[in-house]
Amino acid sequence: MEPRAAAWGLPVSAGGCPGLGSGTRGRGAAVQSVAGAELRAGRREPCVLSLARRGGRCGILIQSQEDSSDPDYIPINSRFRCVQEAEETLLIDIAANTGCKVRIQGEEAVERLFEIPDEERCLGFLAEVQSIQEAHLKASPVEPKDSCTWHQVEKNLPGLSQASSSGALEFEDDFTALSLEEKRNGQNHQAGSRREPPPPPVPQNRQFHREREGSSRDQPKVTNTMRKMFLPSSQSGQREGLIKHLLAKREKAYVNLHNFRFQELDLSTEAFFYFDSVKEQEWLAAVEKALHPHAKYKKVQMVRLVGMMLLIFAKKDQLSNIREIVTESVGTGVMGKMGNKGGVAVRFVFHNTTFCIVNSHLAAHVEDFERRNQDYKDICARMSFVTPDESLPHVNIMKHDVVIWLGDLNYRLCLPDASEVKSLISKNELQKLLTYDQLNIQRTQKKAFADFTEGEIKFIPTYKYDSKTDRWDSSGKCRVPAWCDRILWRGGNITQLRYGSHMDLKTSDHKPVSALFRIGVKVVDEQKYRKLFEDIVRLMDRMENDFLPSLELSRREFEFQNVKFRQLQKQKFQITNNGQVTCHFSFIPKLNDNHYCKPWLRAEPCEGYLEPDESTDISLDVYVSKDSVTLLNSGEDKIEDILVLHLDRGKDYFLTISGTYLPSCFGTSLEALCRMRRPIREVPVTKLIDLGEDSFLEKEKSVLQMGALDSEEAGGTPLQVPKEMWLLVDHLFKHACHQEDLFQTPGMQEELEQIIDCLDTSIPETIPGSNHSVAEALLIFLEALPEPVICYELYQRCLDWSHSSRLCRQVIFQLPRCHRSVFRYLMSFLRELLRYSEDNKVSVTMIAALFSSLLLRPPPNLVTKQSQQDRQRAINFLYSFLLAGDEE
Repeated sequence: MEPRAAAWGLPVSAGGCPGLGSGTRGRGAAVQSVAGAELRAGRREPCVLSLARRGGRCGILIQSQEDSSDPDYIPINSRFRCVQEAEETLLIDIAANTGCKVRIQGEEAVERLFEIPDEERCLGFLAEVQSIQEAHLKASPVEPKDSCTWHQVEKNLPGLSQASSSGALEFEDDFTALSLEEKRNGQNHQAGSRREPPPPPVPQNRQFHREREGSSRDQPKVTNTMRKMFLPSSQSGQREGLIKHLLAKREKAYVNLHNFRFQELDLSTEAFFYFDSVKEQEWLAAVEKALHPHAKYKKVQMVRLVGMMLLIFAKKDQLSNIREIVTESVGTGVMGKMGNKGGVAVRFVFHNTTFCIVNSHLAAHVEDFERRNQDYKDICARMSFVTPDESLPHVNIMKHDVVIWLGDLNYRLCLPDASEVKSLISKNELQKLLTYDQLNIQRTQKKAFADFTEGEIKFIPTYKYDSKTDRWDSSGKCRVPAWCDRILWRGGNITQLRYGSHMDLKTSDHKPVSALFRIGVKVVDEQKYRKLFEDIVRLMDRMENDFLPSLELSRREFEFQNVKFRQLQKQKFQITNNGQVTCHFSFIPKLNDNHYCKPWLRAEPCEGYLEPDESTDISLDVYVSKDSVTLLNSGEDKIEDILVLHLDRGKDYFLTISGTYLPSCFGTSLEALCRMRRPIREVPVTKLIDLGEDSFLEKEKSVLQMGALDSEEAGGTPLQVPKEMWLLVDHLFKHACHQEDLFQTPGMQEELEQIIDCLDTSIPETIPGSNHSVAEALLIFLEALPEPVICYELYQRCLDWSHSSRLCRQVIFQLPRCHRSVFRYLMSFLRELLRYSEDNKVSVTMIAALFSSLLLRPPPNLVTKQSQQDRQRAINFLYSFLLAGDEE
């Protein structure tokens, strides 16, 4: 059992400077200046940021390169704030230096946004600024306390014999408000998913006519059938959304900061109980019993993914201030499905501040830090929350005011000698050890958790111990101690009060960690809110009578070349509000369409608001997944689409998407692949279409009676199994039968791309990549088949006959020839693999569960979702072949 840590995160905070050039902490020469551009009102103004001293105080000089006026000076003091913007994280990285965006705000000054193209130099400059800030805070006298009553419950965390990761919101009954004006420089100003109180009733608004774009030279030629009239349910619906946006932009006027304490503890176990709801209730009862006996706590929410569990508790008198609670989970095991690794999260709104708490278990093993980085990016990319307001887009982890990230992150020390590490621990040289910590290194290199903060670690490593003892691992592997269990945070107005481990808990080979935070929460002043609301309504009445919204687009045509299966391509363009009123934009479906774009395309963001002269970048992402690859392979679909960018009360703008697609063996039918003796990229598109049509007939007849298409393609007798599958299975048979955790450890994205390219373009002698990547490539191949190995029409029969091995074999005889051959070939390989289960840790239960979901998939037109009983029957169907063989 492994207890795993709790974590909460915060962007770079600000401080002051007693001396210049003292920072960067061993990173080399201090970076004193950086060149870049200030982003202001949709324009880029070249400038230079440099560190300077005025009147004995350090600060940042901002010198414009377009005029010779005196530079602006922002002193670095306790009100100074410098935050590096987090890029939206995607599952697949684009290997390019995209530079950094930095927000800077000084005392009594507006926030300013800068873009620095030299990422490495920018990071050095920010490190120097941070060092100066920390030095200033240490040298500065303690500031008088604000007129706020801080919640000061200093109690030790109660011990649990066994527990899951739990968060407790601890609040005082009485507190005094801090004005937002006093604390505004400590806030996190990211464009998060803020939720405002419901506005007062809106007066009936006048009806306005939309102006259609009239000039054909400004847009592609589009017929009326491609348009879809945007008819909102009511004009007041548009108006209400705009009012909400304006209230969020001006929330300083009606929000005060109140401060609360948040306590986080993680004691989660390994993935023991799967679907065992009894165990789940036992954990809940254990946590509730261990809460402070005099505190009146109530469970807010619970979420679990296999062995990861997250519990959120709050004091009962604060429950009415918590709303919009949503849970989500993401598995990052093989194919992103298996829940032995991944993350669970709970997001909620407390007063007017959005929170997201994530508990994760990342990939294991010392050398697999890149897999851990990939797990982190995967969770960030795939975890999104559906908000109660269905008109709003989904919210990802980073779109929250406060993010707490905790768990067994599994980052180790880059020191192979356990004796050396234990010696340094005994000498209390923890800071020296932390320079070898993989998480610290990856954060510094911006590979993972780049914009999160972690408190100072003053406790010894939490992994690995002999179970139920305080002794370091004494097994044959003698694992090197490491800080696997961590707590990080991201957001504004967060102060960590305590961060430590709990050595007295000995139920696992990990030691749990906990943290205590003081967090400023935005609380609405109802009187100020109502006044601002009325002012906004009056302003909108005047502006809407006189002005219509308008946008300027930097480009409208986009071409994506050589699009490949599972390889992301993206292009960006900028839109600017060149009108005089706030506008709401959104991509809308064309006539007879349900979605605004085809399944291989995505616009991010797909909707939003812009103030006058404000600009934003929109990214168009093309990614061909298993859901869209088959139609593109067959030529039924092409990389062609037209997007309609709609402006409420304004014009529609049309964007043209075009490109070329390179076919893949992934997503091509077994029948077609068995008739291809050359790589698919060497087969003309017209032949691919013919092969696809003939494959359908072949499956229907279950015999080969095709007319000759091409002597080279028909090639006489078809292959018994596709050459691509044979290459993957043969590689695993020769090299991976003894590979530990085969089919349980995910492959690397870069290696998967290489394997797919290799199979699409050649018949290689060897497959590139690790055994884990080859194994996952085989699973992806099976999942992408348009018709699974066991055809959809036989799905129900397989379930009905799963109790009898004799009847199961009869079903296999009814499969088309190539499907039958592929099934028997795979079963033969898997039985061979199970012979070495002592080495590879592969069990028949795991293999049956994993491969039944790929070989025996429910038909896509199935009305009801596959039940747990049907999943078990599908697993039982494979059992007889894995255990007893497949006698003819």
